[in-house]
Order: sequence, then structure tokens, then C-alpha cells
Amino acid sequence: MTDLEVRPEELQALAALFGLGDPYPEYAKWRARQPVVRPHEKLFVFSRYEDCAAVLSSSAFGHAPREASPLRSLWRGTGQPAPAAPDTARAVPETASAADADAAVATAQDNASNMLRLNPPDHTRLRRLASRALTPASVRALMPRIEAIAGELVGDLGPSFDVIRDVALPLPVRVISELLGIPEADRPMVVTWSEQLSRSIDPGFLITPENRVTMRAARDSFHDYLGALIPKRRREPGDDLVSALVHVHDEDGTLTEHEIIITCRLLLIAGHETTRSLIGGSVLALLNHPAQLAALRAGPDLVERCVEEALRYDPPIQLLVRSALEDTTVGDTTVPAGARALMLLGAANRDEALGDDPEDFDFVRPARRHLSFGHGIHFCLGAPLGRAEAAIALRHLLPILAESRMTEPPVWKPHTVLRGLEHLRLTTSG
Repeated sequence: MTDLEVRPEELQALAALFGLGDPYPEYAKWRARQPVVRPHEKLFVFSRYEDCAAVLSSSAFGHAPREASPLRSLWRGTGQPAPAAPDTARAVPETASAADADAAVATAQDNASNMLRLNPPDHTRLRRLASRALTPASVRALMPRIEAIAGELVGDLGPSFDVIRDVALPLPVRVISELLGIPEADRPMVVTWSEQLSRSIDPGFLITPENRVTMRAARDSFHDYLGALIPKRRREPGDDLVSALVHVHDEDGTLTEHEIIITCRLLLIAGHETTRSLIGGSVLALLNHPAQLAALRAGPDLVERCVEEALRYDPPIQLLVRSALEDTTVGDTTVPAGARALMLLGAANRDEALGDDPEDFDFVRPARRHLSFGHGIHFCLGAPLGRAEAAIALRHLLPILAESRMTEPPVWKPHTVLRGLEHLRLTTSG
């Protein structure tokens, strides 16, 4: 076993990854350095597929109560601006304002009900209950509706359009909103809250005080909205997901109202933000690789393979963090209890060990493994739905993509963890 040397000089390279339009050349440099880099005593950065998969599947890693992030203290040495606002997921300092204290309490309560932040057995209970309301059968039943929405959206496109605003965003928004039973009139408001809350998965030290205020207001509004909707579904259940969550139960009991709210919030954000990124990224990859676009037009039955390759090539979720719950090892590297493992999923997906030419977008070759939906017990619950939505969207867009060109460079969202396009504006030559 190896006690890895602390190399603080690697911090600048790590800082360079945040906010890049194209992080993949930097990821390649990380993989070339060594399998694991330790820029801080309590931080290990993994960029190879085998190591990232090992961390995600190991019970020795999980979620721990948040302390001051080693990333924050490291960042101060880079000269880059970083917010000084307290991390609301930590214990509240005595000098915190009443608003900060309230936010910290609310965040702690939310994390205690969020399956993404929990370890077994709490995670197991929440995931099992939530999965009963989002079964493969329910996804299959949605397919005709997804087809209809995609056909309508693509049919309404003019000679100039924005793939994101006109298709990639409204398709999953309408699907997940209908699944949750959110009335059409409320959807723009709910989507605004969701987009504001999506910054919450970025590292806390990168979130500005202004972002925090916006996120806090969005969180409160969203919770008030769902808190009013749940009693209605309890009295008058429908065939929507909120009704299913209200009434789902097993030998471990039922979901609490707060758990239902957090689960619905999670499903809404994950159910449209990541799918929007997947659809947009798939279209951009095809436009940048005309031979692959031609191959898909010649064989549209390959669309599922195209989606899978797009997931590998440019994943919507770029990195994940876990804490070592005990002294453990990853490969030959010793990781002490309490240390953080930062996994660069975008780098791991392009690991040369998985096959030749990992930087190429090529869905005609045999499929490559990837970690874009996670791995282990936290594997994405909505993966079948996201895959289906992306495949259907591409199938409907395919006839016009060969005649389309970008009218301006793509615009990326200012996120770190959640990578996706803000705009992808095209015009057709026909």
C-alpha cells in the first residue's frame, strides 16, 4: 500500500478545471500524471475509470457530515476569487446571522431527507420507496407521451431555432411535470426554481453570496408549493408521481412529508437538468462529427447507441465527491478516514484503459463503459427515463440536423458539476 505524497502544487491544475468550456484536454493531463493526485492531506483526486468505480461501489466511502472543505482552504492560495460566505451545510458558527443560521438548519434537514446525501440504511429505505413510484413499467407507459411531445416541439421549429430552449429543455420539463402532476400554468415558475437550485450541487466555495440568496428563496418557494400540493394529493389522489409517493409504503413505513418534498425536488431537478444537458450535448457532438451524423441518418436504429456514446463522451455530471468513512484503500493508495475523494467522471469516461481513441465520438464501434449515471448504490434512479427522452428527441431532430448549422458558438451554463449548454442556436439551409 502507498501513502501518497501531498502535492499542493497540483492545486492550480485542479482550479483550472472549474468553469472550462472544454475541460477534456485538462482531464487528459490529469490521467497522464498518475492514477491518483493528492493536492491536500484530506483530498484525493481520481481520474481513472477503475479507481472512480471502486470508490463509488465501496461501502468504505459515503456521505459524512460536512466540515470545512479542503478545497476552500486550497483555493485561497490560487489567487482565484472564492466566496467567503459560510457553507450552509456545516455547523453554524456563533457569528453567523439569523438568516445564515436558518439556512444551515434548513439545509441540514434537507440533506437528512435526500437520498443522494445519505448512506445505508436510510438511503436504502428512501430509494426503495421512491423506486416503487418510478418503475420500468411506468417509464414504458410514458413512451407514447414522450413521442408526442417531442414530435410537437420539433414540428414547431422554424428555420432558426435554439436546440436547448426549443427542444432539450421543454421536453423533459413537460415529461417530469406531467409525471409529478404539476399543472401546466405552474411549470414556468417551478422550472425557474429548479434552475436556481441546480447550482446547489456545485462545490460550496464556488457559490457566490448572491447565488445563495437566490437558492434560498427558490428552496423556500418550492417547498411551500409542494407542501400545499401534497395534502391535495392525499385527499384526492391521481395517477401522478406525487400521489404515488404519498401512498407508497412497505414494511419500513411511509415517506414523511419532508421526504416527499425533497424527493420531488430531486426528481424535478435531475429529471430535466441532466436530460436537457444530454440532449444538447448529443446534438452538439453530432454536429461536430458529420460522419457520425451521417451514420445515424443512415441507421436511425442506432440512436440508443448514439445516446450511450454521448453520455460517455460528455457527461452531464462531471464530478462526484465521497468521504472515506474509515481507513481504506483504492488500488494501492491508502485513504485515511475523513478524507475526501473527488472523482473526475468526465476524465474517467475517457480513460485510455477502456479502449483506443477515447477522445473520439464514435457510436458505431462497440459501446464503452462509463460512469455518467454513477455507480453502485447511488446509480441514477431516472436513468431509463433520461435515456428514453434523449433517444426520442434525437430521432425527431435527425431529419433536420443534416441541414442545420450553428449560427454562433455554443453557450455553456456557468456550472461546475452539472455541465450543459445554455444555448445551441442553429439555422437550417432548406
